[in-house]
Amino acid sequence: MTIVDTPERRQLRELTRSFVTREVLPHLDDWERAGEVPRELHATAAKIGLLGIGFPESVGGSGGDLLDSIVVTEEIIRSGGSSGLIAALFTHGIALPHMVAAAGAHTGGSLGAPRGGAPAGNHLVDRYVRPTLAGSMIGALAITEPDGGSDVAAIRTTALRDGDHYVVNGSKTYITSGIRADFVTTAVCTDLPGSGSLSLLVIDKDTPGFTVGRRLEKLGWHCSDTAELSFVDVRVPVANRIGEEDTGFLAIMQNFAAERLSLATQAYATAQRCVELATRWCRDRSTFGRPLASRQLVRHRLAELHTRAEAARAYVHDVATRVAAGEPVVTEVAMAKNVAVAACDHVVDAALQLHGGFGYLRDAEVERHYRDARILGIGGGTTEIMNEIIAKGMGL
Repeated sequence: MTIVDTPERRQLRELTRSFVTREVLPHLDDWERAGEVPRELHATAAKIGLLGIGFPESVGGSGGDLLDSIVVTEEIIRSGGSSGLIAALFTHGIALPHMVAAAGAHTGGSLGAPRGGAPAGNHLVDRYVRPTLAGSMIGALAITEPDGGSDVAAIRTTALRDGDHYVVNGSKTYITSGIRADFVTTAVCTDLPGSGSLSLLVIDKDTPGFTVGRRLEKLGWHCSDTAELSFVDVRVPVANRIGEEDTGFLAIMQNFAAERLSLATQAYATAQRCVELATRWCRDRSTFGRPLASRQLVRHRLAELHTRAEAARAYVHDVATRVAAGEPVVTEVAMAKNVAVAACDHVVDAALQLHGGFGYLRDAEVERHYRDARILGIGGGTTEIMNEIIAKGMGL
């Protein structure tokens, strides 16, 4: 089952293409070299309604659901954008959903964003969600720790109660948008380190004792800033806790389906874009007096790449449609991510090869996709973690 292409979604695709063409493509190479996208881009995306897709209007969003967000993600990449750009511009998709859900909304919106409304006057919604969806603030999500990896239950950053505050100590790493973020939705242990008693706190960047460490240089996603964070006796108001104490693990797990489907979408959309780039190159490039595309070996190679990309897209669409309908398809989400990532890895490698020496240059768009694709099998749960989920779903 593919996502129904309604008139509204066709308009959404057109809006997204226009945004990428006008606001992104002229500057993307510069942002790659600068290591971040400008804050103004968030405000521009918010003004036309893209930043709030999947978040309810009652909290400052643009409405829509998971499927609408997938449409935006697809179109950004297929219009010449990148998964790195999506990581930088839509980090709020993993920073805000827990707040909106705790305020009374139902989870299941796009990029992890909830559907439904939030009670009027909710202070976390008013203080963080609305300004972020308006493009005036940037949020990040901090879960991973230097010695923790994918083991969320083993988090060692502590938040010990002291009256009306928590005192936070610990560190986080690989934090997307960590350099630019004004606040960080942070997973903390409210008991002994590693006890599994997890909660989520919203911590403002300017809080004493909160330090943003060095900018982490990466293989890909160059326009998406990544940082290490340190907390030393950071006092955070109890009012900045999301939901009840010790409910953080469940909140994190509930958001994983949307995050993993977002990464799966980035993977198959990257594969589709690379097929388009390789096809165009093989039509225009001639060797020994003939276009590359005139050779059967090349045509069949392109056909095989196209098939892999389209098959991955169809499966991710099917699973996303079931998630949007409220079905509990944890195993299928893990399979969708792995299927899309495997297709992407295969396609981007072959597409760069078809470009020959030019594909190895920074001037080639396919080169950027080749670098950016590598993180997709790591973020949101590694391929190996997905396989473990799938195995459990099989009763193994």
